[in-house]
Amino acid sequence: MTLGVAACAAVATAQLDQPYRENLPANHAAIAYDSGPFGDPVARLAEAVASGTAALDYDDQHGYLASLLDQLDIRVDSQVLVFSKTSLQAPLISPRTPRSIYFSDAVAVGFVRGSPVIELAAFDPRRGAVFYTLDSAHAGRPRFARPAGCLQCHQAAATLGVPGPYVGSVSTSATGRPDFRLGTVVTDHRTPFEERWGGWYVTGTHGAQQHRGNALGRDPTTPAGLVSAADQNLTSLTRFVDPNDFLAPTSDLVALMTLEHQTHMINLFTRVGWEARIAEHDVLLTPAETAERRSGVEEIVRYLLFADEAPLREPIAGVSTFTETFPTRGPRDGRGRSLRDFDLETRLFRYPLSYMIYSDLFDRLPNPVRAAVYERLFEVLTGNAATDRFDRLSVEDRHALLEILRETKDGLPDYWGGA
Repeated sequence: MTLGVAACAAVATAQLDQPYRENLPANHAAIAYDSGPFGDPVARLAEAVASGTAALDYDDQHGYLASLLDQLDIRVDSQVLVFSKTSLQAPLISPRTPRSIYFSDAVAVGFVRGSPVIELAAFDPRRGAVFYTLDSAHAGRPRFARPAGCLQCHQAAATLGVPGPYVGSVSTSATGRPDFRLGTVVTDHRTPFEERWGGWYVTGTHGAQQHRGNALGRDPTTPAGLVSAADQNLTSLTRFVDPNDFLAPTSDLVALMTLEHQTHMINLFTRVGWEARIAEHDVLLTPAETAERRSGVEEIVRYLLFADEAPLREPIAGVSTFTETFPTRGPRDGRGRSLRDFDLETRLFRYPLSYMIYSDLFDRLPNPVRAAVYERLFEVLTGNAATDRFDRLSVEDRHALLEILRETKDGLPDYWGGA
């Protein structure tokens, strides 16, 4: 899911779709990033395992991985595979031994065969991404830890200057070593299809649209950077890896696109929330800060509504069960509609408003920020496409989103109306 230590300098100058943000102080009193208590899903599981009220099962092939995913309610079909050596575990990662990543709305897990640890990131409403490891060695009560140094790469330009996840696209040699001379792109739903997934395996069909996934440089002096027809529309990875080495045989296209969307949404919530908390603590509600907050709210609303999403030129399809199972994990209105329903014909989701509006990250934004987001969102959904700069949002979409939110979202302001 991330670029690692060797990539930090490159990411600082990556092709980002937003202005560079300086790092905000994680040790500020309003944030207290390293101070407990911690109540995220990984912290709760770690406490339960340590106390003996929960246990993780071990198997000889994947260690604690399958049991860990089950305990954290992360589905195996979310699996995506990255083979670029862009992680703290770079020496163990290669095109033959890619890193597998699994995710839910609240947690991501990274696994590399032979590693002494499994990596985890939990998305905390106040702190942003909080990083953990789980010892891979078989033990009666396996040990979780919070390693030092994760923010060296996970708080940078790619994460909007706050602790967060990100997806990177980078060209690699045949060994998986990244070559930053050909450019690094931090990707999300706004990124053109053709710039995505360098250094990743991708299974799924997408017609004539081309991406940078599955590409390896055969000549060490000529790293892969351009797409190849032979690497497109793959439904199997057997020419690259043994699928039996992984919990799933896929690195699903739809799961990758969902992960990309989610990572930037998490970082936006965290960034705007930190700015508001720090300003309130320091009594810095100056005109400049007020304008910055308005800008942050607008950015959140545009991203929530997929206003700048790169359109699909042809239909896409994954090859795992992710497309079927992901929509079952959220609320539906009386007509059976959900913000998790996929479109996959011209855009990612059928109803273009992020399912992350149901997350704790959104619900626990500072009250003034959340209130401002609701106000602007309501203004757009009841507004005029010709004048509100959300012209890609059709009248039908606006009506559907209003109806879905009124029935499924707790805590809407009274002026929204509702069921």
